[in-house]
Amino acid sequence: MNMMRKKSMAAVLALFMFGLAACSGGGNSEENAQAQGSSPAGEATATGSATKAAGESGGSKTFKLWLGWNATINNDSMVQKYWKENEPGIEVKLEATQGDALTALNLKLNTGGFDDAAIFGRSDVVNSAVVRSNSVLSLEQYFDMPDKYPGLASIPKLYLDAMKDADGHIWSIPTWFDQNPQDPWPGWASLGWFVRTDVLEKTGMTMDDLKTLSGVENYLRAAAKQKDESGKNLIPLSFLSDANDENVILSTFGVTVASAGGVVPVEKTDNGYQFIYDNPQYKAAYKWMNEMYREGLIDPEAITDKKERYKEKNKTGRIAMNAGGFFNMDAALWEVLDGPTEPSWFYKAIPYPQVDGVSKIGANQIVNPYPGNDVYINKNTKNLEAILAFLDYMLLPNPEQQQVANEGPPGVFWDWVDQPLGKWVFTDKNYQQLHDSGDAAKVASTNPGLYGTSSYSNEWYPWWNYGVTEPAGRLKTIEFTEQIGKMGGVRVAETYDMVKAKSGGLWEKYLPELENVRKEYKAKLMMAKTDEQFESAWTDFQSALEKRAHWSELKEEWNASL
Repeated sequence: MNMMRKKSMAAVLALFMFGLAACSGGGNSEENAQAQGSSPAGEATATGSATKAAGESGGSKTFKLWLGWNATINNDSMVQKYWKENEPGIEVKLEATQGDALTALNLKLNTGGFDDAAIFGRSDVVNSAVVRSNSVLSLEQYFDMPDKYPGLASIPKLYLDAMKDADGHIWSIPTWFDQNPQDPWPGWASLGWFVRTDVLEKTGMTMDDLKTLSGVENYLRAAAKQKDESGKNLIPLSFLSDANDENVILSTFGVTVASAGGVVPVEKTDNGYQFIYDNPQYKAAYKWMNEMYREGLIDPEAITDKKERYKEKNKTGRIAMNAGGFFNMDAALWEVLDGPTEPSWFYKAIPYPQVDGVSKIGANQIVNPYPGNDVYINKNTKNLEAILAFLDYMLLPNPEQQQVANEGPPGVFWDWVDQPLGKWVFTDKNYQQLHDSGDAAKVASTNPGLYGTSSYSNEWYPWWNYGVTEPAGRLKTIEFTEQIGKMGGVRVAETYDMVKAKSGGLWEKYLPELENVRKEYKAKLMMAKTDEQFESAWTDFQSALEKRAHWSELKEEWNASL
């Protein structure tokens, strides 16, 4: 769960994405509001218990934090010792979840609840279960005490207002959010087009020739004539369809393919909302892919390849151009290189090629600045003051706070290379050796990976500013993500990106079949042998959307939910 611990940027992203649960509106759901309204006496008891617990804490300096995920725990880690002996002067004892988090949560709640505090990825299901148990404190008062809790008071009101139930109560402390929701951190943007510059040079073409889709087509035809080291013709274009890499091509044609935890990708237009499968460019994109496939310019195994097979093709230099996520290509291929010794060294991200009639590319990554985690506090805790003091420290609105939360403050185990908010390096060699060992137990001896109890900022991101520049290949990953983040496929989440399936509703019932239809027909559309077969597949796709997935009914429910 700790993205700061991994050497490979690929591992960093995978774990980062695992840690970011989609924003669910927290305690603002209808189900949760009903839970609050059902027992006024219970609410009064919870609020009263907060005051009582605070009074009984007597300056407590320790508490137990239950993690709503699996983790290797070492409560004598170097960073935890620093917290106890220095700032914030709090001893944090961690307990990790064993097995399924929701099962473990229900067991806890049915046997008296967690001791002091618990942190979970944001979820309506978790929030409803915890609040209904009548075992946690309402916490709204602590966000309005800037003199005592400046970190809690700095949480953007936008997030807090969305968490209030029908009676104005807030039942958790939100964490892992963007400090500046109006200018959010774009995240690890990885979806794009990538060309092998060594192959491009052999074709006699330049990067300028790839600015348009027709230019890309010309390159693919020229690349098809080039050979790899074994004498085989290169695969002109490939992607990992098993990971939906073709979404990059749909996005190039102007189709929004991402949501922020919502049930379906949607884009707002002058006439309302356009759903992904209703966008005429969805068909146009697959028509182009089908034409390239029939001409032999798309890898014939793109639909069926699994990740390891796809990575092997990239490693051995079989592919001249890739579309999709560069982590699927395997960032480790170039991160270990210090020069042009392998084909992966020559990868370069190119701007999304211009398609005739398309004014802007579709969103393929939705930035959700809302909180990713929630910390709940047991109403019977004797350690309220320690919990609030610790979380207040972790939530101070400093750009580098996620780094401080994970590795301790500068000057202890790491420090700035030249100036604050610039490059940084580890300064404690023993800490770094254990931290970078890859051994879970050794890593856990350095820090508990609690960056998720803090927040983040677009002003400074640790792993884009790591001062280690060797091998040189590791910098390519950072360059790729920074470049792609500015190409137009990333935007901030809107309300319509977060519409979820209603319990017992049509989306809950038919969403799995909708996904089955999409997967079945993307293959048929791409691999159709003639124009007539493509049109027949498209007609069948439209029919399957209605008959099997109840597409029109799903859209009606979506609009009602919005």
